[in-house]
Amino acid sequence: MNGLPSPTVFTTVFTEDTIEILHLPLWAWQIVFAVVGVLALVALARTIWQPTTRTLRWWGLGNIVVNAGIAVTGATVRVTESGLGCSEWPRCTEDSFVPIGGDHAALNAAIEFGNRTLTFLVLTVGVIVFVATLRLRPRRRDLLRLATIIPFGVLGQGVVGGITVWSDLHPASVGAHFLLSTLVVVLAMAFYVRCREPEGELRPVVAPLIRRIAAAMVVVGFLLLVAGTVVTGTGPHGGDAAAPRWGFDMVAVTRLHSALAWLTVLGALALVVLLARTGAPRRIRGLAWLLVAALLGQGVVGYAQYLLALPEGLVVLHVLGSMLVWTAILRVYFGTAERVAVTTPADGSAAAAGAAGAAIR
Repeated sequence: MNGLPSPTVFTTVFTEDTIEILHLPLWAWQIVFAVVGVLALVALARTIWQPTTRTLRWWGLGNIVVNAGIAVTGATVRVTESGLGCSEWPRCTEDSFVPIGGDHAALNAAIEFGNRTLTFLVLTVGVIVFVATLRLRPRRRDLLRLATIIPFGVLGQGVVGGITVWSDLHPASVGAHFLLSTLVVVLAMAFYVRCREPEGELRPVVAPLIRRIAAAMVVVGFLLLVAGTVVTGTGPHGGDAAAPRWGFDMVAVTRLHSALAWLTVLGALALVVLLARTGAPRRIRGLAWLLVAALLGQGVVGYAQYLLALPEGLVVLHVLGSMLVWTAILRVYFGTAERVAVTTPADGSAAAAGAAGAAIR
């Protein structure tokens, strides 16, 4: 009707320089999403004022998920060549903390800025876990130590991320950025497992040989991750068209990565066989089979992306698979022993088998 304003409609503007939704830039919606996400986590965290080990377990599981997840979103930044979408740190551009007036396309800036805002969600979960652990009664000193370190690991991720930007995405800093996430996941997994057990003495639930193989799997698994970052730093997905790359032979580093993957598979199969032959508890046998399944799925994705010349979607899926394999390896290792609330000394040979992992486990 004449004289009346036209009805409001959903509008989206998408150009190389601008992305707007309902007349607001995309970065504003990303900030809103991060703020709402933090507030939602705080609302869900009302249980932290009277925490129990059961609620702590759920928050500990959340800690694993978000710290593994941020590594996957980082891979999305890399394959979309958005690593320098925010070309400064801690600012996004020289003059702003949000992506305004940068040299990169609006979509690239939005992807990188979105990944930065997700860090606040990861840090929020870490702080919630720390506060809940601090208020737990009776206080668990072993849990408190881990809960204190994890948020600092997340903050360290931010610092390494800044170094990565300052180095124009040098593959060494990009790899360190990813590997730090995997180390934080180790602490988060240790916290989660300890929440399921009393504070007490560490006792293996498997034969000493199996415990040693599981420990060796952690080392080999981490080397596999390191080799993966070398392949990434040599390959085409550097996060930006102008990002420096390693000068290694791509076929050679890929074969090294593949060899470590096959060694990990052999180790997992050895665990399955030995656990079955020694009559190990059903829970640890199930965890070993989950590890084998994760490795087989990861192998299919790995060979597919190699044969298809590293398509972006499969690269991200491969990073997700690497985090699933890593968490499965850690879960198997931590599952080879448990803490019991007793004062009687454990058998000497069993104690020796568990000594190597006692500091974290």
